Amino acid sequence: MPNTYTQIYIQIVFATKGRDIKIKSEVKEEIEKYICGIFSNKKQKVLAIYANPDHLHIFFSYKNLQITIPELIKTVKIESSNFINDKKLCLGKFSWQEGYGAFSYAKSQKEQVVNYVLNQEKHHAKKSFKQEYLEILTAFEIEFKNEYLFEFYDE
Repeated sequence: MPNTYTQIYIQIVFATKGRDIKIKSEVKEEIEKYICGIFSNKKQKVLAIYANPDHLHIFFSYKNLQITIPELIKTVKIESSNFINDKKLCLGKFSWQEGYGAFSYAKSQKEQVVNYVLNQEKHHAKKSFKQEYLEILTAFEIEFKNEYLFEFYDE
C-alpha cells in the first residue's frame, strides 16, 4: 500500500502443550530457522528468537499489516507443529499450548529486547518461566486471571 509506513516491534511468547520439555538442544536451531522462515514468508522480520525447551520467545518487526498478529501466530503454531511432527524432531506428538503473549516495544528498546530474548538460557537459570511471564504481564499492566495463563505445572 503506497504511503503507508510502520515501525512496530512485538515480542511474542508461547508455550509447548502441557509445558512439556519438547524442544531439545539438538533440534532447537532447526526449529528456530523454520519459524524464522514462516515469518519471512509472511513478510515479517525476526530480530531475535529463542526456543526454550518448553516455550518460545520471538521478537520481530511487524511490517506487513495485511496479516493480523493472531493470524500470524496461528500460522506459526500450525506450520511449526506440522514441521516438527513431520520431521520427528520431538518424541511423541508435538503441539503448542493455546494462547500467547504479545508485547510491543519502542525502537529505543530494540537492542535491550534482542539481548533479553537471545540470553534466555542465562535468564532462566535465575528465574522460572512463570516468574518471567508474570513479570512481563505486570510490567505491561495487563490484567489477567490465573486460570487463563499458560499451564504452569512445575510451580
